[in-house]
Amino acid sequence: MVMAPLTRQRASIGNVPNKMMVEYYRQRASAGLIISEGSQISRQGYGYYDAPGIHTQEQIKGWKKVTRAVHRENGRIFLQLWHVGRHTHPYYLHDGQFPVAPSAIKEKGHIRVPDGKLDTVVPHALSREEIRQVIEDYHQATRNAKEAGFNGVEIHGANGYLIDQFLQNGTNKRQDEYGGDYKNRCRFMREVVEGVCSAWDANHVGIRLSPSSLHGDMRDTNPRELFTHAIKALNQYELAYLHLVEPLTNVSELPNYVAEVAKYFRPFYHGTLISCGNYDPESAEKAIAEGITDLIAFGRLFLANPDLPERVQKNAPLNEWDENTFYGGNEKGYTDYPFLKKDKGENLNIRYCCKT
Repeated sequence: MVMAPLTRQRASIGNVPNKMMVEYYRQRASAGLIISEGSQISRQGYGYYDAPGIHTQEQIKGWKKVTRAVHRENGRIFLQLWHVGRHTHPYYLHDGQFPVAPSAIKEKGHIRVPDGKLDTVVPHALSREEIRQVIEDYHQATRNAKEAGFNGVEIHGANGYLIDQFLQNGTNKRQDEYGGDYKNRCRFMREVVEGVCSAWDANHVGIRLSPSSLHGDMRDTNPRELFTHAIKALNQYELAYLHLVEPLTNVSELPNYVAEVAKYFRPFYHGTLISCGNYDPESAEKAIAEGITDLIAFGRLFLANPDLPERVQKNAPLNEWDENTFYGGNEKGYTDYPFLKKDKGENLNIRYCCKT
């Protein structure tokens, strides 16, 4: 049972992990693997207020407290490396800089800021030299994660953020080696993977993709073929895992979109596969038994049930989550979800582990 990455927006000034975050992750250390909330690899990669980063010494120190707490509970935790690309606003960036993307295509919608929403802006199309700097930022962020005591890293290539923007032709209109056919549009993803693996060996690196997500105003003319190519390309790296997100909206009537992501793409990936999206314990057991996936990542269930593995083993009732407390705020809906009451003398240490 894997804990999925969950943006909670509880970091302190300077986007530094704090005591509240230490307790939140410590409580959920019985997961076979925790994948942390997305953490920005650079100031350029920010798009959400009070989301943590992994590019300053204070952030590294804050994350060290988290990893130590998880390890004291015999848990394992990977850091998710995040760059939002065009999904941000000059409000979040240095000296009025603009968001960056593969092409200067504006995202529909708004960017949330502490006091409300701001209209999205046309992003700056990255030059080749700037692309190399972003890849270096991924490399350095991986080194920082290692210093902070994580067990590995997950590259966030899903949900309409920078890597996804390079992959899909609704956001990538480049005419150079980073645009055009599937191979070229996968180039940035592959170079990021190679940059991260040069900082930490591949069995400490995972990647997350969302082949059928429309989040972030994303579109592609043939996502089925695009992600088949991308996933096959990832086999050469022998990563710790590939993490696939099931669609949260109905895509069954959209041409070339896949409604059952893990089931469709499983034959194309030769390594460990994590599937995530709207699973309950029963459907998770079924997916694993049928060989659709190797591991299941739970998001909202782990949010509301810090002792989820124990509850599942005992077939105990599950807490319900409170959507009003998902993003930002204090301990309410964060570290105050109740644990099961233990019988006197009971001392359980239940872990559902993956090979990483």
